[in-house]
Amino acid sequence: MRREQVILISGCSSGIGRAAAIEAARRGHRVFASARDPQSIASLGAQAGAQIQSLRLDVQDAASCAAAVQSVLAEAGRLDALVNNAGFAQYGSVEDVSIERWQAQFDVNVYGALRLTQAALPAMRRARSGTIVNVSSVGGKVSIPFASPYCSAKHALEAISDALRVEVSPFGIRVVVVEPGTITTRFEERARREADPFLKGTGPYSTFYVGAEHAMDVDLRKGELPPEAVARVIVDAIESERPRTRYAVTLLARLLIPLRRLLPDRYFDWQMRRMLKLPSPPASGERPQ
Repeated sequence: MRREQVILISGCSSGIGRAAAIEAARRGHRVFASARDPQSIASLGAQAGAQIQSLRLDVQDAASCAAAVQSVLAEAGRLDALVNNAGFAQYGSVEDVSIERWQAQFDVNVYGALRLTQAALPAMRRARSGTIVNVSSVGGKVSIPFASPYCSAKHALEAISDALRVEVSPFGIRVVVVEPGTITTRFEERARREADPFLKGTGPYSTFYVGAEHAMDVDLRKGELPPEAVARVIVDAIESERPRTRYAVTLLARLLIPLRRLLPDRYFDWQMRRMLKLPSPPASGERPQ
């Protein structure tokens, strides 16, 4: 018989977080769904056909993270699982994206997960059990040109997860990483807004963004799945007696991640330039005009 678990999920206003809250509630778990705007998740319970409690949570605010965890403990008496899902994608070349936007990317996608994890760990350690699911991306293993702020933040989350998994294992706490490929959500809408000045700009990379946008719309969307597919993997991992350390979701993620480990860097770079329709680099000794 499935044991009811108390689950806190961040970033539930749409996409994977919302689908995960609904999936977990439908399976009989007690779900605390969170978002910066509680109104955006007010209807979740009706969608799930079960009670989902909503919480205001801003992952950029340590006090908000601590308050959310304390609310769960006060209401349910324990916290069995944390899903770090809140995040956004900043696209643009390394040179074009301002340091302020790089900092914002890391503040939400990396430090946000850290703040919430640090708030949740004391209760899990006392209980000597718990599961932390960090929602990464295929970009956490494969750096995509013109998406380096997002990919580097996900790389950091993967590195943190690897260390954390060993550090908390003596307390009976499991750490799982979920690596989706392209998922049908509103996630891309914000990413395009963030990249819009570059797409319409006249800088040194402006002509390259056309190929990058085409790759994002076509090549990287192969095997695209709905957020419910990722939600099922997240809840399966929480329910599992012995979850895997990583779950790649979508065909693209399952193919691209192992290929990146196997292929030489120069060959992979060539494939990326080809996909993005970038011009070949100058021949050795040739000086650009």
